[in-house]
Amino acid sequence: MATSVERLAAECAGTLLLVTAVIGSGIMGDRLSADTGVALLANTGATAAALYVLISLLGPISGAHFNPVVSAVMAARGAMSPIAAGAYTIAQIAGGLLGTLLAHAMFDLPLLQTSTTLRVGVGQFIAEILATFCLLAVILRGSRLPGASMPTLVSLTIASAYWFTASTSFANPAVTIARAFTDTFAGIAPANVPAFIVAQCLGGALAFLANRSR
Repeated sequence: MATSVERLAAECAGTLLLVTAVIGSGIMGDRLSADTGVALLANTGATAAALYVLISLLGPISGAHFNPVVSAVMAARGAMSPIAAGAYTIAQIAGGLLGTLLAHAMFDLPLLQTSTTLRVGVGQFIAEILATFCLLAVILRGSRLPGASMPTLVSLTIASAYWFTASTSFANPAVTIARAFTDTFAGIAPANVPAFIVAQCLGGALAFLANRSR
């Protein structure tokens, strides 16, 4: 069984690499194509692939949450203590911020940036509620299915939500915070972050209530 330090390290490293994949693929897609749709397609594929690998490798160590809402819901279900969920959240946010720096370093961009990409409006708020609800519902329901592949379920959920939600499915407070510090394709203006996080927490709460039976 993994130690507490190993679990926290897995959450930090997993979120770091996830954010690196999200931001790095956004930069690459934007550089290689003037077509926003093509760039989003590249961003989607890289994110989904990274999620599949990271969940497969780190799931046995920490559960591969990489997401404060997932950790909070697991604590609410009694699968982990609130203190452990809080520690996971700190590790996830730290990992996400480091992932932003790593992506910038790889592409020779200024390490410290603030996004100017506005993501605002009722539609965006609804989209984040829906995206997070779908993600948590898949995790909670999928864990009950015999032989279900959680890496496959989660990565396909995020890949599809990139395209059917108006927000392109952030669905993760740690990733949202990290993306506020990149003025690239994947960025979100800091002023829009609180609304996204509120929506994500609402989506997680709704998924918890809808899947309370064990």
